[in-house]
Amino acid sequence: MQQGKQEESEPQPQDVEEKVQPKDACSMDQAPPPQDDHGEAVDESDPAEASAATDELTKWRELALRTAAEYDNYRKRCVKEREEFTRYATRNLLEELLPVVDHFEMGMQMAEKEKGSMLYIGMEMVQKQLQDFLNAQGVEPIPTEPGMPFDHNLHEAIQSEASDQPEGSVLRILRPGYKLKGKLLRPVNVVTAAPPAPQA
Repeated sequence: MQQGKQEESEPQPQDVEEKVQPKDACSMDQAPPPQDDHGEAVDESDPAEASAATDELTKWRELALRTAAEYDNYRKRCVKEREEFTRYATRNLLEELLPVVDHFEMGMQMAEKEKGSMLYIGMEMVQKQLQDFLNAQGVEPIPTEPGMPFDHNLHEAIQSEASDQPEGSVLRILRPGYKLKGKLLRPVNVVTAAPPAPQA
């Protein structure tokens, strides 16, 4: 009988849960009251406080949008600069290589007298490798022919000679010029035509 009384007096699980559960617990779905920039609650019933809070929110929203736009512009600028650097990183190296190519071309002209020789055949193979390398880097020669009009964007006049050709036209090519991916790498050195000297 005593055991039965003890069992009746023990608290049930439901009773424990009811005691632990606070009576005034806030609902998770209930939004917190609006706060000002100092973290203090805004009295929505006060028009002045509500207006000030709205202005403050608008100010911070505009600042966030402006910051996002500036960051996007910065990111695009970095991408463009990185592409430009990658595209023209080899420019200095190629500029120093071009005189070597010039001298090699002169050697090829001298060796043309013995085209059947092993020396010429070997030089011809090296010439092809040089051309393939320059093409792979985006280097292309600037096409220039005698008689063409002088173009200050592509040509550099080293000297001029009296000629019956139109004034300013190209008479001779002293050194070839090249472009690097569409931009001028080295101008063509040329001799231009000058008016013929007046007869005495």
